Amino acid sequence: MKKCALLVAGGVAAIVLVANLGSIVGLAISLVIMYYAFKKFVQAKTVVKKVFWAVLGLIALSAAASNVPAIIGVAAAYVLYIVYKKWNKHKPIMEPVDDPFINFEKQWAELKRNY
Repeated sequence: MKKCALLVAGGVAAIVLVANLGSIVGLAISLVIMYYAFKKFVQAKTVVKKVFWAVLGLIALSAAASNVPAIIGVAAAYVLYIVYKKWNKHKPIMEPVDDPFINFEKQWAELKRNY
């Protein structure tokens, strides 16, 4: 039953991830552009260059904000990762704590000594 639930959750997460793959790529590209624009803005010496990099950063920010469904896709990727980890989790093999034959040997030795 647990494997069936994991299979269903993994299937739904995979479908959501594939459906939002485009917006995830768009979000990643816009975040890279925004990071680059911020770095260039900090390094710029003139006001014109600072304005240019600020405008480019704002455009990248608006592009990142328009890719909000990518957050759902990233959450689906995380759920898929959790399902993968739970699916491959092995139950530990239980070793016998008290072997009945060892006890039997001890008791047999005690009986032999007493008689």
